[in-house]
Amino acid sequence: MSYWSHSKPVQRKRMIDVEDIANAAVILLDEGGVRSLTARAVAKRLNVAPASLYSRVESVDDLFDLALDKALGADPSISNAISHSSLIELMHAYYLHLIQHRWACQVIAIRAPRGPNYLQLSERMVTLLSHARAPDPLGAAYALSNFTIGSASTAPISDSERTAVVDPEIAPTYARLHAAHQVDTNAVFIVGLTALTEHVTK
Repeated sequence: MSYWSHSKPVQRKRMIDVEDIANAAVILLDEGGVRSLTARAVAKRLNVAPASLYSRVESVDDLFDLALDKALGADPSISNAISHSSLIELMHAYYLHLIQHRWACQVIAIRAPRGPNYLQLSERMVTLLSHARAPDPLGAAYALSNFTIGSASTAPISDSERTAVVDPEIAPTYARLHAAHQVDTNAVFIVGLTALTEHVTK
């Protein structure tokens, strides 16, 4: 169940604002990752009692939902891509967004994004895929988004992958190619994205 399926109505004028909660959650996640996000930490950042926080959210899962959608909505490159870009440009903007907010991939793995900004992204994806005559626009959107999320998840480890020793006795061809390859995660992503996009729109 997402935050938007049970969001609480505002009953008092001075009640804490959900936008403030979302902003605080994004900051905590950007600074310390998923383990840093707790109701107590958000309440402390907003200088309110935890009980005040629970007047607007039910659990830390709600905080993850709010932060995920807030970060996406606050990214101007995403807003621009949704309005004006091609499918490949849109997915590239999303990839760069996920790299900027490294925790987002982890949250998406446990919380299906259902906030208004993610719904706009999803709507644009399936619309573009429909216009491209994809046989299954929703299935294609899942394939593209999963590829993008997976690529963004592994991009931060590219330096350690580049320096990791490969035993040539076990994998001689891989070892030879690995030694000569300059890993460019962005270029690898674009190659894979282009190939996948061509496949799902056939």
